[in-house]
Amino acid sequence: MGGCYPNPYSAAPKKQRRFYSGKKKRHTLKTQLVIDRVSQKVICTSFIHAKRHDFHLFKQSGVRFQASTQLLTDSGYQGLEKIHAKSQLPKKKPRKRPLTKQERRAKKTIASQRVLNENVMGRLKRFTIISDKYRNRQKRFGLRFNLIASIYNFALVK
Repeated sequence: MGGCYPNPYSAAPKKQRRFYSGKKKRHTLKTQLVIDRVSQKVICTSFIHAKRHDFHLFKQSGVRFQASTQLLTDSGYQGLEKIHAKSQLPKKKPRKRPLTKQERRAKKTIASQRVLNENVMGRLKRFTIISDKYRNRQKRFGLRFNLIASIYNFALVK
C-alpha cells in the first residue's frame, strides 16, 4: 500500500518529469525577462523547464549585452560578474557571519533599483494566463507569453 499522497515521479512519463518542480510540487516553466530600465519595456524573453537554475537559463538563452550596459539581477545569477563586468548582484549573507552595515546598504540600493523590474513582472501577471496554472500545451507557452509582453509594450506607447 502507498501513502496518502501519490509519488509524482512514479506515474509521470519521462516527458512530464522534466517539467516537474520538486520545490513547487507541480509542473512548471521558468521564464527570464530582460527589461529596459528607462522605458520599462520587455526587451527579451526566454523559457526553460523547471529543473534549471536561473544562471543556467541565462547561459542557455544566448542573451548578450554590450560591455557598457549595466545589469541589475537577483541573487539567482551568481557568477554573472565573471561574464559581465558591469553587473550588480545583491550580496549573500555568508554562513555564521552577518552582513556589515555597508553591505546591507549596498544590498538595499540594488533592491530599490530592481523594484522597477518587479513592477513590470507584476503588471504582466495581471494577465491571468501568466499568473495562474497554465493548462494549455507547454510548447505554446513561449508564444503566448511573448504575445502578452508585446501587448504590454504596445500599451506603454499609448
